[in-house]
Amino acid sequence: MKKGILLLSGMMLASSVALAACGSEETAQPSAAANDTAGGAVSQTEGTASGETAATAKAASEAIQASDLSKLPSVAQQRTDTIIVGLTDPSGAFTPYFHQSGYDGNVSSLLYESLLTVDGKGLPVPQLAESFDVSDDEKTYTFHLPKDAVFSDGSPLTADDVAFTWTILHDKAYDGDSQIPELGIVGGAEYKAGTADAISGIKVIDPQTVSVTLENVDASAILQLGGDVLSKAYYGKDYKFGDLEYIKKLHENPLGNGPYKLEKFIPGQEVRMVANENFSKGKPKTEHFIYKTSEGDTWQYVETGEVDYASFSATQENLEKIEGLGFLNTIPYTPSTYGYLTLNHEHKQLQDKAVRQALTYGLDRQSIYVDANQGAGEVANIPTSPISWSYTTDNINTYPYDPDKANQLLDEAGWVKGSDGIREKDGQKLTIHYLGRKSPDTDVFIALAEENYQAIGVDFQPEVLADFNALVSKVEGGDYDMAAFSTAMMTDPSEGLTQFVDGEVLGYDNPEVDKLYKEALAVTDTEKRKEIYQKLYEVVNDDLPIIFTSYRKTVYAYNGRIENVSVSPFTGLANSLPEWALK
Repeated sequence: MKKGILLLSGMMLASSVALAACGSEETAQPSAAANDTAGGAVSQTEGTASGETAATAKAASEAIQASDLSKLPSVAQQRTDTIIVGLTDPSGAFTPYFHQSGYDGNVSSLLYESLLTVDGKGLPVPQLAESFDVSDDEKTYTFHLPKDAVFSDGSPLTADDVAFTWTILHDKAYDGDSQIPELGIVGGAEYKAGTADAISGIKVIDPQTVSVTLENVDASAILQLGGDVLSKAYYGKDYKFGDLEYIKKLHENPLGNGPYKLEKFIPGQEVRMVANENFSKGKPKTEHFIYKTSEGDTWQYVETGEVDYASFSATQENLEKIEGLGFLNTIPYTPSTYGYLTLNHEHKQLQDKAVRQALTYGLDRQSIYVDANQGAGEVANIPTSPISWSYTTDNINTYPYDPDKANQLLDEAGWVKGSDGIREKDGQKLTIHYLGRKSPDTDVFIALAEENYQAIGVDFQPEVLADFNALVSKVEGGDYDMAAFSTAMMTDPSEGLTQFVDGEVLGYDNPEVDKLYKEALAVTDTEKRKEIYQKLYEVVNDDLPIIFTSYRKTVYAYNGRIENVSVSPFTGLANSLPEWALK
């Protein structure tokens, strides 16, 4: 299972933070505003919902400034060199490309600085790298590093480190989420097979210059290659081809080049970080940064001043509570993510498209994800975000809640209702085993889903697990039919589609999706890619390898003392965090 996707929160008052999109290598399962299982509340009346939706839309688009900092709890007033943020408990695998969840990526985003980042339109721009070049045939990428680049321990960061990073991801033992091995680097397959000692397409030109050549054009390559850099001296010291187990021992003491260094990780409690005096952009303005780890509703920590920041669903109720406290600023935010219910196609009943479509028509997504959330979101139907240049509604089925249509599809597919009201076919009942994470919102979602699915003859069997990591483990074991997730923040449209072509959606294989996915990566012209994605979205929207759920509207609420906060829909807050200061 991919580690870049965060568990999708339902209608929680406050959710754990996602300060950054995970690296571009992490675009799949479980997952950034790191949130929980899809939940919801009982549908409101149409008039109330529409009125609140309009009010919320206006309020959620406007920033709120703290009105009275004297109301700030004393525990927050007394902090002079520390900022504390809430985060769902990470696993501790903080080495880039080896994360166990998107929450690990939230931590490492502060420990490492990537070669490139993206601008406000999602286009690549230098971050650590001084510049980059692309050859005329669009197959060779050259990165130019600053001469004074160093890791947090002061050791030099050079082209050798970049080459090592790209190389180690081609090791036959690598089983992480990076898509770099799939880019088709010249000589990469030979290295992975053990027939070459190096990857011929990777060239260290001088200590500050490194290039890489691909077999074919790949539009996602520049951001994939422009990710985090691993120290060859540190992570390569004990490297032997075919054995990457040693890296697990280094997770607890990562060596990065980002704005912060790991001071201490206390599982279930907090991740402590200290400012990196060797950071390329200068030492961060706040000495200490702490992730206070928690499961579930973090509102109480914001209210008491125990944390300085949290992300909230942009409901009218939440906005009123935030404004009422008086000591919080907010930033309205629509992340480049989409929520979905993953489906296990290894189970026979889900291999039939008609069943998947019936499950979608039969679930009242509008009530769950929009009305019950006071309009702080919209129903999703394709694997990209509305802020993406690839987004479209043309020829897209919206699958409105329609139990009659769902029943019709199941009838035509041969699923017949038994005396107990549950449909059967070939002696098998139509059962959906749903995995969720313990929370009040999960309870509400389960109640509504049970009601919806009972009406169409589906035996909905929910299983609630204690926490996020337990849920991920269960999903990885394959013992489920349905589970709720959200993507990590996406910078390229391909990231929202990867799970359909790399085995992430268990048992799913559609040659047409594979073909169009490759076609879209084989051209770099945005308009041409957009045409291909239009076709691809139509195919996925019809085939429904997963059930799309929602696009979320969020607000970032933070201690009014914190200055210099800004947000990107593609990278979150990470790029601005080194400038955060307590006034």
